[in-house]
Amino acid sequence: MNAPLTVTALNTQIKSLLETTFLETYVEGEISNLTYHSSGHIYFSIKDDKSTISCVMFRGNTKYLKFKLEVGQKINIRGNLTVYTPRGSYQLICSRIEPSGQGALALAYEQLKKKLQEKGYFDSQRKKNLPKYPKKIVLVTSPTGAAIEDMKKVATNRWPLVEFILVPTLVQGEMAKNDIVNSIKYADSLACDIMIVGRGGGSIEDLWAFNEEIVANAIYETNTPIISAVGHEVDFLISDFVADVRAATPSNAIEISLPDINEHRIYLDSLHKEFENRYKNILYTKEQNIIHLKRMYEQNSIESKFNLIASEIKILKQSFENRFSNIIISSQNSLNMLKNSFELSNPKNKEKKGFVQISKDEKIIDLDTLKIDDIVSLQTPKYIATAKIEAIKKQ
Repeated sequence: MNAPLTVTALNTQIKSLLETTFLETYVEGEISNLTYHSSGHIYFSIKDDKSTISCVMFRGNTKYLKFKLEVGQKINIRGNLTVYTPRGSYQLICSRIEPSGQGALALAYEQLKKKLQEKGYFDSQRKKNLPKYPKKIVLVTSPTGAAIEDMKKVATNRWPLVEFILVPTLVQGEMAKNDIVNSIKYADSLACDIMIVGRGGGSIEDLWAFNEEIVANAIYETNTPIISAVGHEVDFLISDFVADVRAATPSNAIEISLPDINEHRIYLDSLHKEFENRYKNILYTKEQNIIHLKRMYEQNSIESKFNLIASEIKILKQSFENRFSNIIISSQNSLNMLKNSFELSNPKNKEKKGFVQISKDEKIIDLDTLKIDDIVSLQTPKYIATAKIEAIKKQ
């Protein structure tokens, strides 16, 4: 009996057999699990309806690639088979890749999308609005995926007042579509405010259950506002178009569903501040009104009127005193003027040596009117003399 082979020896022999038997292979399939690595290599799988094979195109051959590989594309590959000995897995090393038309899954997606659009499944008029403050949200997703943990974390930080109900659901595999439909129908019967249907990211095959027509029908027929949250930002599923709201990720679905408690705290603070300001303004206005009323009362009170009358009397008294004083002063000035005038006109004050007043027939006359033999009176303040004119001489 021969000694048994080691695993490494067996894998090495398989590797040698494959590489010598399939020196060049020409194969057709649909791309899935596509990764453009930072090294420049491209890793992906190709599949048909029954099988899948891993493929790699190394950086040296990518320069011959004339188009960008995309998940769902149907392609023709030229290459050779090899075995990765440490894992015993085989893969197709691609030297040339050419497009072979649209992939089957992508084609099915576009056909179903067109069909449902024509039926009105995507119409915005039928979309239900989400409540602003939901109290209860039902989650139709896997209980073991990362999505549920992400949603719980976001909800705790965003709005911890909400209640969640989890409906455990298969979200991947052949039986997933039926389980999703049953879970949606059950969740719709719970009378929750919002339903979130979704899962985390994955390949197009992993997410395909959400592209099934029966899932689209179940979403369309729900009475509960529903959010589709499947995959990542770049993934667009049929469920996204049929649902009332599409979320880029499960975490984003929670952000869409729930208000932000921090924003409400800030809003409440602003309301409190506004209330304080308005309260202060009202108090200030009332205070000013009271002050105004008080002033009006004081102005119209008996005491105020007496004070006003007393003030007017005082003003009149002062005015009378001023006028009386002015009259006295004016009269005194007039008397002084008359006195001064009298004194100036008093003959006694006018007497000067050598000057006399000449009168004739008791009338004062000028010297140039005298005639010879006229009898005149010569008068001073003390004396009156009678004289006869004997001669007149002009100078």
